[in-house]
Formats: sequence, C-alpha cells, structure tokens
Amino acid sequence: MGGPRDEEPPKVLNMTPNDQSLNTKPEEITLIFDEYIKLDNANKNILITPRINKDEVIITAIKNTLIIELNQDLEDSTTYVFNFQKSIQDLSEGNPAENLKLVFSTGVSIDSLTFSGSVNSYFPGKNDKLEDAIVGLYPIDDTTNVFMAPPYYLTQVDTLGKFNISNIKAGKYFAYAWQDDNNSLKAEYKSEAFDFIKDTISINQNIDGIQFNLSKGDQNPIRLLRSSPSGSNYTIVLNKTPLEISLKNEKLGNEIFYTLGDKRINLYSEEPIRDSLAFNVNLRDSVGYRVDSLIWAKFEESDRKAEKLTVTPNSGKSFYQNLSIELTFNKPLKNINYDSLYLYYDTASIIPINPDMLNFKDSLRRDILQISLSIPDSIPYEAFTLKAADSTFMDIGGQYNEVALSANYKKLKRETLADAITGSIEGAEGPFIVQLLDSKDELKREYYFDTGNKFAFNLIEAGNYQIRIIEDANGNRRWDPANYAERRYAERTFYYIDPETGNKNISIRGGWTLEDLVVTPTPKTGIKPTQN
Repeated sequence: MGGPRDEEPPKVLNMTPNDQSLNTKPEEITLIFDEYIKLDNANKNILITPRINKDEVIITAIKNTLIIELNQDLEDSTTYVFNFQKSIQDLSEGNPAENLKLVFSTGVSIDSLTFSGSVNSYFPGKNDKLEDAIVGLYPIDDTTNVFMAPPYYLTQVDTLGKFNISNIKAGKYFAYAWQDDNNSLKAEYKSEAFDFIKDTISINQNIDGIQFNLSKGDQNPIRLLRSSPSGSNYTIVLNKTPLEISLKNEKLGNEIFYTLGDKRINLYSEEPIRDSLAFNVNLRDSVGYRVDSLIWAKFEESDRKAEKLTVTPNSGKSFYQNLSIELTFNKPLKNINYDSLYLYYDTASIIPINPDMLNFKDSLRRDILQISLSIPDSIPYEAFTLKAADSTFMDIGGQYNEVALSANYKKLKRETLADAITGSIEGAEGPFIVQLLDSKDELKREYYFDTGNKFAFNLIEAGNYQIRIIEDANGNRRWDPANYAERRYAERTFYYIDPETGNKNISIRGGWTLEDLVVTPTPKTGIKPTQN
C-alpha cells in the first residue's frame, strides 16, 4: 500500500532576483522549489504587470526550477509584479503554490498603491465564470485602449467577483473590466462582456470600492455593406443585425414587404417591377449607432427557383384561458386558407381559426402571424393542437407551405397555478422593466411601469423563477447596452436576491402566494461614494 497522498504545495527555496529587490533589471528570472514542478497554462495564469511583450517571454519548468526568459528591456524606475496564481504545481499531485508573487523594482523604491473592488455581471450566463474576468488600468497618455491592446496594469477577478491590483505607480488612469473568454488580455468589442469607468481615475492613494458591471454590446457601428437583386427579390447586406428598421416607399406594406434575416434585409414584391424604386433606409443598432441611406431596388423576373415557404410555431407553450400562438415564416404571407386552420382537442373537437383571431406582428413584414383566443374552463381538456394542412399558407411569391403544421399547447388548471408573486423595488430609479424568468432563463412575463415601484405577477405556473429588473433610464422600453465611444454606461440590471439564502431563485407551488418581496439594486459602475 502507498503512503498518504501528498497535499503539500511546492515551496520556494530561492528567487533570483529576490522578492522586493531594488535597482535590478534582470534578463532572466528563476525560482527554485523544494520539489519537482510542472506548469498549468503559464501564459494565461502568470500575470505580469506592468505590461510587457509576453510574446517574447519564454517560461520553462525543469525539475524543481522555474525559468522565465524576458528577452526584452524593462522600464526605468518601475515596479514589476509577477503573480503566479495557481500556475506552478507539484509534479506528482498537482498541488498549486498559492499566493506566490515576485515583486521587484528597476528603481530605488517599490510602488505600493492599490486599486480594488468588485465585478458583477448584468446578464450572467450559465457557463460564465467571474474568475475569467480581467480588470485593467491604462495610463491616460496610452494611445491604446481595452479593445486594442493589453492593459498596463491588470489582475484576474476571483470567484466572488473581487479584484485587487497592487504595486501601482501614482498617476492618472482609465479603468476597464472584461470577460476575457479568448485569453487575449483585451476585450473583443463584438462578443465579450465589458465595462469601463468613464472618468479618469487619479491614483495617488489606495482606492477601494470600485464597481464594474459587465454586459455585452457590439461596439462596431452599423454599416450597409452592399445591396443587390437576389432572384426576383432584393437584398440589403449589413455588417450586423439592426435593432430598429425604418424603410420608406409608397409601395411598402401594399405590394412590397420585407423580412429581417441574419445581417440582411430581404425585400419582396408581389410582381416584377420594370423601374427601380427608391427606398429610404434608416437603421439603428443596439448600441445607438444609426445609418441613413437611399437605395434603388430592382424587382426583376427571374428563372431562379423560389425558396420554399416554411413555418416555425412557438409550440410547447403552457397557458391559462388565454392562448397566444405565434407562427414565424421565412417569407411574407399573402393569403391564408382558413378552412384548413383550426385548434384541435379531445379526439374530434375543433375550434376554427377565423380572421378576427389573427394579426401580423408587423404589417410591413407579414412574416410573424399572431393567433389569440380564449379557452374557457368549460372545455375541460389540457392538450390543444394547432393544425394547418399543406397549402394553408401562401407567400407573396405564390409559394405554399408543403408540410402540414401541428403545434401543441398545454392548458393549465386553475388549482395548479400559484396565486401571485408581489413585491417592490427599493433604492432604484424608474421607469422599470420587470421580468419573470423561468429556470431556463426564458422570459415568461414582463411588465413596464413609468411611475411607482410595486409589481405583481398573478396566476403563474408553479416552478422556479427569477425576477430581473431593468432601469430604463431613457424610457424606450428596452435594455440598452453601453456605448464606449460616447462613454455611456449600460442600463443597470439587477435581480431579486433572497436575503436568507443569498440565492436568486424563487420556488413557488400551486395555490401559493409570495408577498412583499423587496428587490434592491446592485451598485452602479464607478467609485463607491465616500461615507461621511
């Protein structure tokens, strides 16, 4: 039988240069340990500040010795910090050497100022880890920023969202935080969550209480790349999908309709048109950038085979009394055959769908069809199926759906429903968007109110939920991300937290009522105000 498992981390026997050394400019750094070691993702996990060219650095572990070849000159009168985090482990069991740092100065003193605080995420994903976030400082005379190059000073956030940058030289800086998913030590403006403090920070004493709130928002301004005929249709290609679209032409909504795809707007005409038509195109992206352009679209006859008409229902939804069905088509609709469109229940009972139950979400697009109807409790069934035979729907080009539609919905019984969740928002400024999310982070209910701070969700399905609040500062009834170029913060978002468990999840059963929940906001981005 073997002996007990080795749980001791490797211990440093010698460092060259010594920790806290002054007036030293090493070309090579060595650490000698009391046992053989190995490295765990050294390029990512060893943090070196201030910024050096890590592409030139060579890090190797040989037996019990760590060797760092810098291959570059260090700055004068500068304090360098090598934070090894958990990158150095013993060879046999992988026990990491913890809290291991090497600090030395190329000048006559060690810089000792600190910059610390917390990082929060407005929309935390299930796979997001705060410890993958980076906080960085850039001197105000630095010509780069968080999207261009690694910061001058940086640190990694811990599992609780806390951070601390140490050994900072007194000066003025810009501060950023970001989710460094690709380990580039800079933020990807299209895909990574980030935040920034818009004002210059003067660090001439230790600063604590800094707050960052991460969120995503593609910072690239929206652009129209090209536009051209596509068969008998016309396509506008963009660099990103717009949030708002305004198209103007007298035929739009009568003979011509459009759909929005991935980074493209498709225009459809009922008939070929001999002359080009002028369209005013005004687009706005989620960050607030706009493009205003005039295009001339052609709708020519084409021998290209038309795309088949497809339909996607919001099947699988549960409801109580009021059933809301949404059918999404890949092309604008022209006609509906109501004789083959109905709601089926029991074994042979149907509710015919008629025009009074229908409306298009956008009459200029006609690609999202909404069906609304009430199912009274006098119909004692749970399973309802929307049926549509093939050739029920015809698009603007004369194509019919070739596949029959069958979409299932479940009617809930009153006794299985929770009565209500009620509460109030304290310490925040409206207007508010109040959202009820299920255990899959899917939006189940949403309310908006300009004034007041009380909310109520009535008659909801038993289950686990979260309550999310958005401070709608500009009153446009949606969440707005940060705009870095305009130094505008993202709108604050926060969740109900159970004061006893510290958990965001709310569990409620049929017949229950949860009353008087109090939702308080997370701190705003910036420096915590000084308490008098």
